[in-house]
Amino acid sequence: MYNFIRYVSLNEGKPPKTIEQTPLPYKKDDLEPSISEDTINYHYGKLYKGYVDRFNKGEGDADFNEAGAVLHDLLFTQYKKPDGGNEPTGIALNFINKHFNTFDNFKDKFQKEAMAVQGSGWVYLAKDGTIKTIKNHQIKLDIVMLVDWWEHAWALDYQADKKGYLANQWKIINWNIVSSRIGLVNL
Repeated sequence: MYNFIRYVSLNEGKPPKTIEQTPLPYKKDDLEPSISEDTINYHYGKLYKGYVDRFNKGEGDADFNEAGAVLHDLLFTQYKKPDGGNEPTGIALNFINKHFNTFDNFKDKFQKEAMAVQGSGWVYLAKDGTIKTIKNHQIKLDIVMLVDWWEHAWALDYQADKKGYLANQWKIINWNIVSSRIGLVNL
């Protein structure tokens, strides 16, 4: 199975020879209404799969395709079916409170950083408690929570409403996964 943690620990940061797309840990319609099944089919089923397939066939830019696969692996494995308020708990809550004082402050700062991105990219919470962006695709070893800011992630469901897309991301983040990423020994 290709996943970020295994990639880093088993491959010691070296590119794998082949990549497998990580199966979704939920049904394709489980993220609705935050992310529609149509968007999952397109984003996970075509784009993420495309990075994996191109990497394995040696087509295109290997670094770009590998980074696209890694980032999408992190993204899709951090989601869960929405179940109400969905605020962080445990390690994730303590981490956010330590660096931002409150979850609301964190969300405000995250939104500010995301809305400052011109064009496409990624926005993430890093292991050092900062919010960072990634232009294009790059493998970063300090990601604990990630939001895809490329148009394909939000346009089908939200058209031009990026703030609405981000607001609904908070409903599907699996804070247990975020906590596990925070709790890992430095990679």
